[in-house]
Amino acid sequence: MTAQFEDAVLEVIRSIPAGHVMSYGDIAAEAGFPRAARAVGTLLATTPADCPWWRVVGWDGRLRAPDVGKQAALLATESVLVRGGRAILSK
Repeated sequence: MTAQFEDAVLEVIRSIPAGHVMSYGDIAAEAGFPRAARAVGTLLATTPADCPWWRVVGWDGRLRAPDVGKQAALLATESVLVRGGRAILSK
């Protein structure tokens, strides 16, 4: 991963407002790196940077953090409804 990729992805993640979620693929695309969803996941798993990682979900809303219980709890504090391991996205 390049510093440019890391900076762009972390900027997008930090811009996700409380109460909202984004998929790995959407983050990659918005950062200017379409089709780099897995690299976004790798970055989140390895970065010491402070960012709202709990707002990042799979393309289908599925929670993907190593501790999905903690991810669900953090999302709940932001009024994001989670059922069956998925963030329920409002339309």
